[in-house]
Amino acid sequence: MQNAHSNWVVQAHDLSLTFPGATKSAPPVQALRHIDMQVPAGQIVGWLGPDGAGKTSLVRLVTGLIQPSSGTMTVLGQDSVRDAQTIQNRISYMPQKFGLYEDLSVRENFRLYAEIHGVSTQQRDQRYEQLMHMTDLGRFAERLAGQLSGGMKQKLGLACTLVRSPDLLLLDEPTVGVDPLSRRELWQIIQNLVSQEQLSVIIATTYLDEAEACDEVFVLHQGRLLTQGKPAEIAAVARGLCAQLPVSEQHNSRLLQAHIYDRHDWIIDAVPKGDSIHLIRRPEVEAATIQAWLPHGLTSVEPTLEDGFMLLLRQQMAQNPNQSDSAKLPSVAFSPLPEPSSDASMKSDVVIEVKDLVRKFGDFTAVDRTNFSVRRGEVFGLLGPNGAGKTTTFRMLCGLLPATSGFLQVAGVNLRMARAQARQNVGYVSQKFALYGLLSVMENLTFYGKAYGLQGERLVQRIQTVLQQFDLQDSTEAISGQLPGGFKQRLAMAVGLLHEPEVLFLDEPTSGTDPIARREFWRRITDLSQNGTTIVVTTHFMEEAEYCDRIVIQDAGKVLALGTPSEVRHFNGQSYATMDEAFIGIVEMARGQGRKA
Repeated sequence: MQNAHSNWVVQAHDLSLTFPGATKSAPPVQALRHIDMQVPAGQIVGWLGPDGAGKTSLVRLVTGLIQPSSGTMTVLGQDSVRDAQTIQNRISYMPQKFGLYEDLSVRENFRLYAEIHGVSTQQRDQRYEQLMHMTDLGRFAERLAGQLSGGMKQKLGLACTLVRSPDLLLLDEPTVGVDPLSRRELWQIIQNLVSQEQLSVIIATTYLDEAEACDEVFVLHQGRLLTQGKPAEIAAVARGLCAQLPVSEQHNSRLLQAHIYDRHDWIIDAVPKGDSIHLIRRPEVEAATIQAWLPHGLTSVEPTLEDGFMLLLRQQMAQNPNQSDSAKLPSVAFSPLPEPSSDASMKSDVVIEVKDLVRKFGDFTAVDRTNFSVRRGEVFGLLGPNGAGKTTTFRMLCGLLPATSGFLQVAGVNLRMARAQARQNVGYVSQKFALYGLLSVMENLTFYGKAYGLQGERLVQRIQTVLQQFDLQDSTEAISGQLPGGFKQRLAMAVGLLHEPEVLFLDEPTSGTDPIARREFWRRITDLSQNGTTIVVTTHFMEEAEYCDRIVIQDAGKVLALGTPSEVRHFNGQSYATMDEAFIGIVEMARGQGRKA
């Protein structure tokens, strides 16, 4: 057990980590630079930072899987290099992609990991009962892991990680791709473990609302430790700089947000929140200047951890203008204040029409009589818990899966009659990077352009257009699989738009990306929408639903709610402060009614 007198689970001094370049001619990559830190014991500690900040490298150093290039690290009082095996015997580690055996049941996976870790039968059975109760997986003990929803897989992964009681639990992005309900349940499990077993937890996460629940947070950027402190202390760096602008019914919140966000000389950040735009002004800009510019009821508000994080990152970017990570601001021109008439809801041309859509797998109904339509230039969100049927709906809309019954038309083509023809009019960006990782950016664009039927001058023109559109001109020779996460996303979007589709389908496009990369992504979506591209997007980031013109929430194959973000937040006589609360409330209400029926 951990020394009761030790106040720190991890201590690092002048810690650096360098990887060789991807090729012989490429320069080495500095993943971590001169890190000094002390991580307190008995707490939930968050490691935050944009893509490429060094979070995963730091986690792997703690596990002893890799060794530092210089400097020292102690874990649980042991030297991370000399005593690596001793450390590994006392910690549990859940990486980003936990290796469940999908052809084994929940019970069989747990037993296998118990055997791997040498846990006795008695200890295994006792731990099994405890964790099955804690994760609510006991009723699925005989279900194959491959048949579990995304949230249930993550809970099983956590249970297998905790097959023995560790002194330190390391979690690397444990809730990526997990819906708000499952995220809440995972966090309840983690908090119970800390209180019941005095467990120390280190969690690397891109969810700033999750980091708010940590006792202490460390902010990393480009391999350096920018700051550390309690969430309230990090938030406080933005105090006096945050304000809220109400959005009238006549304005499109996404367009208004883009207008404010584009004012980089005045504004640090701007995001839609509820019926308002939440913004952070630059410290050197007077509040009166912003008030004069946006005179429509602007009020000061208290900052959040996300506000402090964004301020710190933007200030760091200003000091390093030549950086090439995902924190780079999109190249967009400052836009005039949008007129009320620019509201996307005024567009009446229906591009997607769904009536009584049904999809069955044997006796199981994944989608049950779904109805909705999507207009040209609209950004339409498909939301739902893991296993709700939204992915199945999404795949049918893309023409990747035939419907069992019902009417489904996309870009004027009946998908039940001509799926191949419909696919010529759509672009698709999958959740996971699906391009050729060994090909360069230019080679991928050329290959997919030809696959879409583009050739000659037309192909060259479209490649140059998307390269400029997604700021990839300087990365044409870069190997795609070695790009940072934000750049991979840009490339996937560029490929999806090469053939100028009428409709663009985005499946969890920002999963695993940091808040800055998500801002960049949505700014580009706004431009695409304004140019007439219809966007259908699935996401587990509920704050991103605020960017949509309309959203639908599904569960158990049925549509629970459909409307604008404001309409959904005020659904069925209820009033929810955030989309996250609305999502959880609507789903839980429907499930409660289903149990009573």
